[in-house]
Amino acid sequence: MRIALLGCGVVGGEVVRLLHTHSEDLAARVGAPLELAGIAIRRLSVVRDLPVDPALFTTDAEGLATRDDVDIVVEVVGGIEPARTWLHAALGAGKSVVTANKALLATHGAALYGAAADRGVDLYYEAAVAGAIPLLRPLRESLAGDRVRRVLGIVNGTTNFILTRMDETGAGFAEALDEATTLGYAEADPSADIDGFDAAAKAAIIAQLAFHTRVTLADVHREGIGSVTAADIATARAMGCTVKALAIAERSPDAPGVSVRVHPAMIPRSHPLAGVREAFNAVFIEAEAAGQLMFYGRGAGGSPTASAVLGDLVAVARNRLAGRRGPGESAYADLPVLPMGATVTRYYINLDVTDKTGVLASVAAAFARQDVSIQSVRQDGHGDDASLVLITHTASDAALSATVEELRELDVVRAVAGVMRVEGGEL
Repeated sequence: MRIALLGCGVVGGEVVRLLHTHSEDLAARVGAPLELAGIAIRRLSVVRDLPVDPALFTTDAEGLATRDDVDIVVEVVGGIEPARTWLHAALGAGKSVVTANKALLATHGAALYGAAADRGVDLYYEAAVAGAIPLLRPLRESLAGDRVRRVLGIVNGTTNFILTRMDETGAGFAEALDEATTLGYAEADPSADIDGFDAAAKAAIIAQLAFHTRVTLADVHREGIGSVTAADIATARAMGCTVKALAIAERSPDAPGVSVRVHPAMIPRSHPLAGVREAFNAVFIEAEAAGQLMFYGRGAGGSPTASAVLGDLVAVARNRLAGRRGPGESAYADLPVLPMGATVTRYYINLDVTDKTGVLASVAAAFARQDVSIQSVRQDGHGDDASLVLITHTASDAALSATVEELRELDVVRAVAGVMRVEGGEL
């Protein structure tokens, strides 16, 4: 099996090393040797300390991906273009594809699936979500006979590291982000992580597989963690909770449809996801027959991601040798993706209020007018430090938003100091 590797950065370099180090084992598992036909890179002038013949390097990625002597194309470049052009060319030339490109799959996955189906080849992408954690194949194959109700997960290590530091040290967001950058967990431009774009792309891919419905990045409601304050973290701790940036995909219990969203949320410390620390990822799946399942491990990095790439590579190579192809796109359910306003969950609201009689009655009336039921209320402080912390029963996002707007207009409310969703069970 002849392999074209597009990209040779942190992940690509590890793919090369694993192919070299485990060549005999891989050949035995596949039934034929896996040989590198070429490696596409941006600049030939960059020296790479890799166990390969330098003659394998080329700057002509599309030419390499469509060569007659190539069987499988592995893409670890990332981004939309030129990766989309290269992969369409590879699929059109009858090459099976293994990719780690979450942004491309979440945006143009249907077209890539269609191109693979037209030529009867494979499109595998385990490495696109949660690094080394075997998540997508269980969703696509192991749970194919079940009905998934909900997927709840931590799928971005950078945001989880930041929120872990805020929880454990009392640091503010900016301070925790600086530490993440210093340690290499956050990029120089961290917006893809902290604004939720990375997690949203992964959530779209997860939802497609879990619910047999086409879901794109544009369908995912996205909120970053930049608005999470040290006060929010402290309040969560006092309530027996922690704050996590969650990717959530779930079936609507009331009508056909799915909701897909990414946002920070409070979860009870008793929930399995609450103990996921630093840059680790974990995904919690709820299915009708299988019940509750949890997948945990390193969600990023060269070696973990390369491990997932090699797993796909072995599967695709086996299929190609046997003259078959693996599962393609399954979008038969075609469920509508519901707007965020229709999503039902519970909420934490922190209000700075005036310290006088009648405050609670005025606040409760505002909730009642929007038909939002209050589960619990705690009053803290006196005078200028007076505040109310409320937890609601389940309510739609639209109803809660209307309630918050009404609260802002009340004379007894000085400020809405914090609003956050509550997930993962009763407090």
